[in-house]
Amino acid sequence: MATHLDLEEQEQLDQLKAFWKQYGNAIVWLLTLVLAGFAAWNGWNWWQREQAVKAGAMFDELDRAVQAGEAARAAGVFKDMQERFPRTAFTQQGGLATARVQFEKGELDAAAATLGWVAEHAVEDEYKTVARLRLAGVLADQKKYDEALKQLDGASAKEFEALVADRRGDVLMAMGRKDEAKAAWQKAWSAMDAKVEYRRLIDAKLTAVGAAPAASAPAAGGAAR
Repeated sequence: MATHLDLEEQEQLDQLKAFWKQYGNAIVWLLTLVLAGFAAWNGWNWWQREQAVKAGAMFDELDRAVQAGEAARAAGVFKDMQERFPRTAFTQQGGLATARVQFEKGELDAAAATLGWVAEHAVEDEYKTVARLRLAGVLADQKKYDEALKQLDGASAKEFEALVADRRGDVLMAMGRKDEAKAAWQKAWSAMDAKVEYRRLIDAKLTAVGAAPAASAPAAGGAAR
């Protein structure tokens, strides 16, 4: 019996050797790739965390400059963030904050350039849309209406649909295109949650052009009383 088991084990050993000879290298390469991929994933996560920490520290510095109204210092920090951490949320937020202080200081060209960078390079659609909304406002202040409308065409985040339509109405009204502006405001009013206070401003715009929404118009019976 012992001899039989020995022969059977030897046969299995020979089969294993033959299998390894045929497929061993492929298995080793596969395992190497899997392990390398796992290591790369861990390394990538670590790098991402490191980037976020460093970008966060720079954002704090930028925010202090914004709070102090120092547009030039904020712009300098933002430039560093663009070069070192262009794809982090901190840099996108930093761009929006920098543009705000630049606008407040009357630096419209600088604000437009900053917002343009965020609109083109932000990773999330939400940041892109906010940047385009604000950029459209800056361009409208500069009477660059066609460029403002072009920015709004690219503002695609669904949750900002009402605000985009409202801003489009503002630009169209400034261009003297009253009917188109009214249609845009009507779209904005319909798309915005009735609980949002800003909806009252859209209501006022529509009322001013003779298109008060039905919900805000006085009831027929109420006028008689």
